[in-house]
Amino acid sequence: MYLILHAPNVHVGGGFVLLKELTVASAGKLRWAQLDERTRERLEVQPDLEIFYVAPTAAARFVAEWRLLRVSKPDDLVLCFHGIPPLLPVRGRVVVFLQNRYLLGLRLRRKLPAKIALRIAFERAVCSLFRHRVAEYVVQTDTMENDLRRWHGGNPNVRVLPFADLFGTVRTRSSTTDSYDFIYVASGIAHKNHERLIDAWLLLAKAGLFPSLALTLGPEDHTLIDRLEHLGSETPIRVYNLGVLPHGRVLELYQSAGALIFPSTSESFGLPLVEAAASGLPIVAAELDYVRDVVSPVETFDPESAVSIARAVRRYLGCPDMPGPILTAGEFVEQILQS
Repeated sequence: MYLILHAPNVHVGGGFVLLKELTVASAGKLRWAQLDERTRERLEVQPDLEIFYVAPTAAARFVAEWRLLRVSKPDDLVLCFHGIPPLLPVRGRVVVFLQNRYLLGLRLRRKLPAKIALRIAFERAVCSLFRHRVAEYVVQTDTMENDLRRWHGGNPNVRVLPFADLFGTVRTRSSTTDSYDFIYVASGIAHKNHERLIDAWLLLAKAGLFPSLALTLGPEDHTLIDRLEHLGSETPIRVYNLGVLPHGRVLELYQSAGALIFPSTSESFGLPLVEAAASGLPIVAAELDYVRDVVSPVETFDPESAVSIARAVRRYLGCPDMPGPILTAGEFVEQILQS
């Protein structure tokens, strides 16, 4: 059996990190590959491998589906690393590596821009209409397996196969002098929950606490970046945007930071959680199943509450927010009579 890698649109974030590791590990085993045009020169691939790079347009993606149909053979394993089954009935065994919870039709907790919401709606439809073409799904956590089975409605073949280059993560040593109390490695997409995290930092500042927080927002996250710039001039909170960082720089941050904070409301894996744990970095995270699937955080919180996030940070810093006193009925009467 030969391996065909179909990975259009995988070019950023944890998915790209895993794709880099996969292309290195599969050297000599890949017969053919289709990759996102934006990964050209960024991936280490075997020199004799036939690769087609797919531009980020609807027309190019459709041509890639047609090319996949023509190239695939009955004895191939077609690995759809972008989480979506083929649009056309390709030959070979189709395996879908599913790492995007949005594709399962789960309720979106945050409003997305219209263009992104429309794309996700189309991809969801493809996943549903052509799921019969999938011989096997591969996911990275038990929570994703449970969600996938509920979404599928049948009895799909699912395997939980998480992977990451944790040895490389542990061996990384920081060469930077930058140090932050907390870091959050994530893009600014809605479910990453940056707005509520920033609200929590405002609550901390109101209480006289000013821990430093480093974010990794990109140019597309301009709304969040604008808010940070405004707050930086109006408040004393210490929140810094480092921009989109190379993976090696992220690994250095794990070595120099005080803790990873992770308020995301939904993840298929949570690669920063796994890498931070492998680096020995304490984790303060949402009390959600996807977190407990892969790590044991030192503090947890309700990701839907800025107050809860702020209280978890205070507990980690050793200055917990103490609850107020409970009055007796007699004290209550005395208090209202004094008003």
